[in-house]
Amino acid sequence: MKHDGITPFAGDRFLEGPILIDKEDDMPTNRICDLLGIRYPIVQAPMNWVSGVSLAAAVSNAGGLGTLGPNAGEKERTRDPLVSSEGVRRRIREMKRLTEKPFALNITVGFTEKERRHSEKAVQVVLEEGLSVAIVSVGSPNVYTDVLKKNGTKVLHAVSTKEHALKAESMGVDALICEGFEAGGHKGFTELTTFVLVPMVADAVKVPVVAGGGIGDVRGLLAALMLGADAAYMGTRFMMAAESSSHAHVKETLLKGDDVCTASLKKRKMLARDFRNQFSEVYSHMLASGASVDELEAFLADHSQYHSQFLGHADEAEICCGQVAGLVNEIEGAGDIIHKLVEEVGFQIERLKEKARPFGL
Repeated sequence: MKHDGITPFAGDRFLEGPILIDKEDDMPTNRICDLLGIRYPIVQAPMNWVSGVSLAAAVSNAGGLGTLGPNAGEKERTRDPLVSSEGVRRRIREMKRLTEKPFALNITVGFTEKERRHSEKAVQVVLEEGLSVAIVSVGSPNVYTDVLKKNGTKVLHAVSTKEHALKAESMGVDALICEGFEAGGHKGFTELTTFVLVPMVADAVKVPVVAGGGIGDVRGLLAALMLGADAAYMGTRFMMAAESSSHAHVKETLLKGDDVCTASLKKRKMLARDFRNQFSEVYSHMLASGASVDELEAFLADHSQYHSQFLGHADEAEICCGQVAGLVNEIEGAGDIIHKLVEEVGFQIERLKEKARPFGL
């Protein structure tokens, strides 16, 4: 595809990309919708202790891809892989009762033997329950991609660099989730923003790309498509949905967030973006003071997301969230969030055309 001698760019996928037709209802779709069997190119990101059955089912029923996150819906923490995996099984079966639409489970691969025992049990449950989609993160794509795909499970792997994206594609993943530096939670040690990472990856790979980091409304959604992504990956916006398992104190705190309400913190394995609060201040001070790895790990364990998202310690404990928290100013139902995104697409495209008039559009 050429434009009067100009080399095509990633955004051409949005402007002139192939439109596929869903044979069931003759509605137009795109590559990621076709791959996952969803109506809209909106993927709800998994969030620890936050994205449980109620949220994921609401997103899937509204046409997006709902995703079950680690621990969400549980009442207490466990270090037993078997107990943890049975909780996963219970949530999957509850999802099946609440929706006939596709949904995903997040599998965090892990780096240690203990972490792998948990992820191995989760994969076993996915195989036994016949789950159609898995979002795999925090670890190598060569660990579970093969076994999941042989089971018929579509594998979306989260990456934060072009190098990792190419490696994951070579391992056979079905799609890539590119998380920019703006995103909440844990990612790699690079500081690539969504605006830089997504077009780099989209230009380099053939599989569909899902863009995450800084997407909280229809403007971010359309920007992601223009950058070359096939869908948007939204976490923080759905953390503040009525159905999310996030504690009311946390939601109230995030509603007060502004443009500088988050901080990027260095952890042993990767960077994490958190809400600025007493926890982040103390942790940053510990880092600057040369605290040992053991001291940092102990502090994290005693002030984890369990303490914030489940117990409601919104100031004293860690709250993983993205920079987009400063854009969100109300709690809405997940279905309403998606419907609003869909309804505003046409208006925003007309605004884009108006602003692009100097280019002859």
